[in-house]
Amino acid sequence: MSQTILVTGGAGFIGSGFIHYLTTAHPDWSILNLDKLTYAGNLENLREIEDRPNYRFIQGDICDRETVEPLVAEADFLVNFAAETHVDRSIHDAGDFIITDVFGTYVLLEAFRAADRPKRFIQISTDEVYGSIETGSARETNILAPRNPYSASKVGADRLAYSYFVTYGVPVIVTRASNNYGPRQYPEKLIPLFVTNALEDRPLPLYGDGLQVRDWLHVDDHCRAIDLVLEHGIDGETYNIGGGHELTNLELTKTVLALLGKPESLIEPVADRPGHDRRYSVNTEKLRGLGWKPEIPFASGLEGTVRWYRENPEWWQPIKNKSKEYREFQKKHYGTP
Repeated sequence: MSQTILVTGGAGFIGSGFIHYLTTAHPDWSILNLDKLTYAGNLENLREIEDRPNYRFIQGDICDRETVEPLVAEADFLVNFAAETHVDRSIHDAGDFIITDVFGTYVLLEAFRAADRPKRFIQISTDEVYGSIETGSARETNILAPRNPYSASKVGADRLAYSYFVTYGVPVIVTRASNNYGPRQYPEKLIPLFVTNALEDRPLPLYGDGLQVRDWLHVDDHCRAIDLVLEHGIDGETYNIGGGHELTNLELTKTVLALLGKPESLIEPVADRPGHDRRYSVNTEKLRGLGWKPEIPFASGLEGTVRWYRENPEWWQPIKNKSKEYREFQKKHYGTP
């Protein structure tokens, strides 16, 4: 059956990946893509599908009720990717995170509640809401313990969405994913930053001792999980999504350099960021109970990601070499040009 889905933040890394996924998994669905096109939103991510008759892009802010309400009224499903996401930026300027991640989610939920048509609201959250996990893996029932403004803003949106299920009966599901990687990720995050720096023989700014542990999830596996939850999840529930491949940042950095044939001397330790969580890890038994598991092995997924950046310099070089905002961010956070 044909459905209409509203994807917010659909020009970003994961949002655009999900739209690409939908065009294959649900070719008869109509897709509405609402994105503000902040620094990380890039319509080049969707150039291949921009002329499809069942796809429509709308530039706009999820905080703007006049923009949001008519779009939600058209939709059967809503998946909210729209958010400020980079921890480093949140440490220096938390305000945008609170406005977009919390207030923007409130505007979407209010519009969803007022509309008669929508069937399900998926709030995209993060494993960072659990805080640092020293041992074991966080379950959906764990206490939430965010330790930076970004993760705190995601907790606010996460629990606000759940409150609309309890209070108003809005059919909400929350997902909490581990670190995503793959093509078309804005080069401020660890993997694309380090890959592209290495390609240009620039230093790789590694925080602290590099022994922070992250679980890596390919964006395509994430998209499959969201689709499964969208169609078969239970309203009011939360689902962890994890790749099941934990690495220290130092191990990952050395792997990237090895794939590119670059020397480890490019690694440049920098002062650790404030409140840097030591380890993230999520238990995914609940989602696996619906029939999902990650399908892309990390080794091949990372190799494919590195290859994409090597073969598509026209996508990332303008961002890194011509964007004043990007250069100022690098200098502010790492002390590098």
